[in-house]
Amino acid sequence: MAKAGNSCCRHGPGYASPLDAMKNGPREKLLYIIAVQPDLKHSDGDYLATVDVDPTSSTYSQVIHRTYTKAKGNELHHSGWNTCSSCYEVKDQDVVIPKRDKLVCPALNSNRVYVFDMSQDERKPVLYRVIDSTVLNEHNVSAPHTTHCMYDGTVLISTMGDRDDNAKGDFIQFDNQFNCLGTWARGDKQPDCGYDFWYQPHFDVLVASEWGAPKLFKRGFKMSDIENPKEYGRTLNFYRLSDHKLFQTIDLGTDGITPLEVRFLHDPLKAIGFVGCALNSNLYCFYRPNENDEQFVCEKVVDIPNKKLSVDGVETEIGGMMADILLSLDDKWLYMNNWLHGDVRQYDISNPKKPILKGQLFLGGVANRKPNVRIVDDKELDYEPKPVFMKGRQLEGAPQMLQLSLDGKRLYASSSLYSPWDRQFYPDMVAKGGHVVLIDVDTEEGGLTLNPDFFVDFGAEPNGPALPHEIRYPGGDCTSEVWLAQTANK
Repeated sequence: MAKAGNSCCRHGPGYASPLDAMKNGPREKLLYIIAVQPDLKHSDGDYLATVDVDPTSSTYSQVIHRTYTKAKGNELHHSGWNTCSSCYEVKDQDVVIPKRDKLVCPALNSNRVYVFDMSQDERKPVLYRVIDSTVLNEHNVSAPHTTHCMYDGTVLISTMGDRDDNAKGDFIQFDNQFNCLGTWARGDKQPDCGYDFWYQPHFDVLVASEWGAPKLFKRGFKMSDIENPKEYGRTLNFYRLSDHKLFQTIDLGTDGITPLEVRFLHDPLKAIGFVGCALNSNLYCFYRPNENDEQFVCEKVVDIPNKKLSVDGVETEIGGMMADILLSLDDKWLYMNNWLHGDVRQYDISNPKKPILKGQLFLGGVANRKPNVRIVDDKELDYEPKPVFMKGRQLEGAPQMLQLSLDGKRLYASSSLYSPWDRQFYPDMVAKGGHVVLIDVDTEEGGLTLNPDFFVDFGAEPNGPALPHEIRYPGGDCTSEVWLAQTANK
């Protein structure tokens, strides 16, 4: 467990507390966006795109730099910093102050890990290091997903498969020089699947979610795949940070199949969090009823009904595909996407167990991708959302990854989920390229409005149409930062 250091004026990266970041953090001027190259034959491969989001700049809403991986078949997906607000407090005896200057980007398909360096020019990152797939293979893990800086200065990456792409929930750890320290989990108990994770040092807990076996999801989505819970997950898994052991598993049942993005509240003194379950678009809240008992309970708090569609006259039902959630830094608002239904939602979570819908915005979806698809039964809406156009172009696909400004007033949304699934559900987006849009947020009463002046078109990229996924800011953001209890009130 991290312990409070001596009082000093020095500090590491990030902010003392979530509210410090919200009140004193600068307005974002750059975005780093993972861009997947759907042309698997292109030698430049996937890349990290730098986007100018300074409204006073002449290059506002444009990609101003691209750092290529120069390798095929990577599928860059999620990313994380080498250090963050969990390393904010620096002890007097420490010689080196941590610097947030490396972005760690695992490749979901190739099992490589790319490290980008922003230390010389944050507008023009350079490729610093490539950790070869043999490193993960040596430790019998594959499909690296979420990266978090840990409070001890190491970097932890969740993994979803073994070396043969069978389902296996695990983690691989690196020191601050990116030397591999091996797998992180200890003990005999091991979850069947892996995906995302978050941690709270004050409560000695790390929570992890589950997607499925890489050999299955890499070929696209098949409804029959979800029948085996050992190959398509439906559980939350809780580990002790102190001994790295799995101490509790909560089965969410069929309503909770594919629990993906998982978030603790930002407040480091609260053992409360949320997980979004993709298949049936259900949101669960997990918490400790008794702070002296390490056991968690989990309750479904939002249930988004399926929609019935007619495709060429044949009726079918689709769930929302809730593939991303995030929380504002004051823990008042929760945002989620429904990638198949096509909407972004804003919930007031002042009472975490009773979220209240306050904002909703439709920006695409499978129902309006082609004239032969229409909604025939919608238990929520009495109208059919219309296609949305930005700067003369129809938005193909739907909102996927979300990122919120530190002050909570601007919500960015990209359109790509995972290229094999993009091809399956939104082939026009793959052909024409994805996009990033900006949603203005009402943080007083609630509400979402599409900003008409901001549109990043990844269909016009130098190497052809690309697929934008996760979004980061140079100084940290709502989904990269973890705080320690000893700085919570600063």
